[in-house]
Amino acid sequence: MSRPDAADDESFSATYLRHRGLIVGLAYDVTGSWGDAEDIAQETWIRWERAAARGGILDPRAYLARIATNLALDWVRRRKDYPGEYLPEPVPTGTGTEAEHLAAEEIQLALALVLQSMSPLERAAFVLHEAFGFSHPEIAEILGRAPAAVRQLVHRGRSHVQARRPRFDVDPVELERVATAFRDAALGGDFAALMAVLADDVVLVADGGGKASAAIRPILGADKVARFVLGVAAQATDGTTVEFAELNHHLAWIIRDAGRVDQVGWLGVVDGRIESIHIVRNPDKLARLNRR
Repeated sequence: MSRPDAADDESFSATYLRHRGLIVGLAYDVTGSWGDAEDIAQETWIRWERAAARGGILDPRAYLARIATNLALDWVRRRKDYPGEYLPEPVPTGTGTEAEHLAAEEIQLALALVLQSMSPLERAAFVLHEAFGFSHPEIAEILGRAPAAVRQLVHRGRSHVQARRPRFDVDPVELERVATAFRDAALGGDFAALMAVLADDVVLVADGGGKASAAIRPILGADKVARFVLGVAAQATDGTTVEFAELNHHLAWIIRDAGRVDQVGWLGVVDGRIESIHIVRNPDKLARLNRR
């Protein structure tokens, strides 16, 4: 019986582990959920072990990518009735975190947000090509599509990124200054101070997953966003805490209620004003942070 990587004389397990970063990163990029990505990695291992035992796998990396991609696409199809907006699951990326081995591009907030605006196939084709370097013929084999169709998918994905990718490249010191002013104004109930840091056309997007209170649709405009934020902040209790942390390679706030994470939020800042606010309250997406 031949081994999957006979030339390197690796075991089935070692071959899988060598590519596990690709599997988890790919699954997260497609699903937007780290919990789902870890489940997909486990199911990929089970299917890989069975296939590898039979032998005849010439390209383990491509084979594993195909398993993970198709599992991820199945995951996405099953959540087609997700209530409200779908935002990526927050992933700790500061020094010493588990995600440290992944390239910044894999889970950075700006890319993670725009990926969720694509169709599942566009998303898969784009990340396979742009993030993981698979060729169009290789992706065609993975997705079961013609190479010409794959080129179109990648092109549309690239166009999405260029047109819709939020700007999150603000200086970290400036971002922290604006985030602190935003926090202080919200907790202090200061409408004027809050309006001073919001852009006129600011957009707030929240994800409660149908399991936590959240705006079902995006909230547009400084006045409406400010009133919404102040309404939420007014519900704070003595057990409410706010801290800043690096999530998805971007400064985020973490609000805890009685020690448990209640929400995570990111600010998109341009020229000293907040242009976008993204808030995750779905408890399933916060479970990882609570375990930490």
